[in-house]
Amino acid sequence: MTEQGADTEQGADADLKAPAPSDFAGRRAYGRAARVRSPRSSHAAWSPSADRTDPVSLLEEQATTRVPELVPVRHGRMMVSPFTFYRGAALLMAADLATTPSSGLDVQLCGDAHLSNFGLFGSPERRLVFDINDFDETHPGPFEWDVKRLVASFEIAGRHRGFTDEERRGILLEAGRAYRQRMLDSAKQSVLDAWYDSLDAEQVQASLREARDAGAAGRRQVKGFDSIVAKALTKDRSRAFAKLVTTEGGRMRIISEPPLIVRVEDLVGEQSVEETEAAMRDILASYQHTLPSERHPFAEYAYVHMARKVVGVGSVGTRAWIVLLKGRDDADPLFLQAKEAQQSVLERFLGPSEYANSGERVVRGQRVMQASSDIFLGWQRVKGEGGIERDFYVRQLHDWKGSLDPEIMIPRGTLLYARICGETLARAHARSGDRVALAAYLGKSTTFEESIADFADAYADQNDADYGDFIAAIDSGRLEAQQGL
Repeated sequence: MTEQGADTEQGADADLKAPAPSDFAGRRAYGRAARVRSPRSSHAAWSPSADRTDPVSLLEEQATTRVPELVPVRHGRMMVSPFTFYRGAALLMAADLATTPSSGLDVQLCGDAHLSNFGLFGSPERRLVFDINDFDETHPGPFEWDVKRLVASFEIAGRHRGFTDEERRGILLEAGRAYRQRMLDSAKQSVLDAWYDSLDAEQVQASLREARDAGAAGRRQVKGFDSIVAKALTKDRSRAFAKLVTTEGGRMRIISEPPLIVRVEDLVGEQSVEETEAAMRDILASYQHTLPSERHPFAEYAYVHMARKVVGVGSVGTRAWIVLLKGRDDADPLFLQAKEAQQSVLERFLGPSEYANSGERVVRGQRVMQASSDIFLGWQRVKGEGGIERDFYVRQLHDWKGSLDPEIMIPRGTLLYARICGETLARAHARSGDRVALAAYLGKSTTFEESIADFADAYADQNDADYGDFIAAIDSGRLEAQQGL
């Protein structure tokens, strides 16, 4: 039987139970058996079910748990284009993915693996690494959910940028092919080599130069990535401090820029500031126990000030605080971001998280998916307004962050970026799932990436339709939007 035809293979292998991690032959058989349950070609199809939930209703439902005055800002950011709408529509896609065939091969999903959630950041070893950088929705589930969301994001962004059908198809296939080939390579690696496998900026730069010399990339792509690297290296705590902090009455204070940055005293009133800040000190002391080592540099920092900050697109309206701390003196600052973690949009379709605290869910998922994570990454539960308990995860606000701007993408550069993102997602899945079974399922043919590309094209049509319904809801007054923020 040819490898291409293995999708239709029948037999007892389809009933195999998940083998022991040390049974490599059994893991390969398990992966091939998954093709019977869910042929790779089955991932190509998308059509909405007759009882598909109204997408606007799902957005209205999400708004009920968010800061009311920020919901219009979220909608305003989603209005910009079908791609920005897609960024905010993780719940809509999760509901749709739940109706598609499942491979049964679970990994730790990012849950929101679109192209803008990949980028550069500083590792604890002070390397500039490329990896997934958003885990608000992370949860275990079928590996193909992340792949479909990633590849569809390239189709949607490519349409927005005016790429031709041929250009977009090549990009989609490249993302899926890179994922498959990286997974095949991971399955051949030693256990520890697969676990430690990572990608840093220097490796990407070297790869781009090789591609340039071979005619597969141009000088523009090399210079563009070099520029992203140079810019990322300036986005550190010193730059954040210079941009966000002023001095008033001899004390450091976060600069107010409502509604995007609002100081704590402007939210709770001067009479409650001391109580609120005392509570934050207690929260930070407790948060310290969730950090990855007992002797941690965080212990040497002291609280100074805090403010609410609007972040992202899909996250707008969830509670996010920036917290200013200082070490030896005012010239030794640190900014932390405490971001509300709600239930993952995947949980209603894939079952509840094993972690009672959603902040812990985010942190645990991030630590297993990333090759190297922020040393300040931790979590905490807080009792806030109305006596409601909310979960948060905490991380450093800026630490060498850099990413591709989708608004300036060109086809040739996007093709290279799709390859890097596909490989990066595969590394994360290889670390959190069964790379041997996944490789056996994906195989050596092009069936998987062709199917995922077909899905992405069809789902982009769905996204366009949902975006139209969203704009109509704003025009009719059903949803409120505030643009330009």
